[in-house]
Amino acid sequence: MSNIKIHIEKFKLALKKEGLKFTEQRFQLFKFLYKNDGHYECEDLIKRINKKNQKLSRATIYRTLDILVKYGFVRKIVLDDGIARYENQILSKHHDHMICIESGEIIEFYNDKIEKIQDEIAEKHGYVIVKHVHQLFVKPKVKKSES
Repeated sequence: MSNIKIHIEKFKLALKKEGLKFTEQRFQLFKFLYKNDGHYECEDLIKRINKKNQKLSRATIYRTLDILVKYGFVRKIVLDDGIARYENQILSKHHDHMICIESGEIIEFYNDKIEKIQDEIAEKHGYVIVKHVHQLFVKPKVKKSES
């Protein structure tokens, strides 16, 4: 069985556990997030999927996103603006985010040193990290004027 088929079966099982049917609309949302990198707001998802002549209601999208997050298919990121954004978690490796407060650009990064320091801090206090969210809010450097 191909990789996507395995994930589709897991998605169907998650929906069944939640008492929901596997519908074409839910599948379109799953497929879009599975095949696309990026950080999408709900409104983005509605526009992009409905552009392809699929009619997804806001309620279906929100309900399905909750399931996708709960079962680890999608990661939900809430930034300072309070707007939730969603990204594919199935195919992406662990990473952190740097968010430009001026442009809203989201830059993904990974740093072994940061990961190691976090683990050491948790261990020092008698814990092990099971998950974390690391977001850096940044702005462009102001260049010093040349005198």
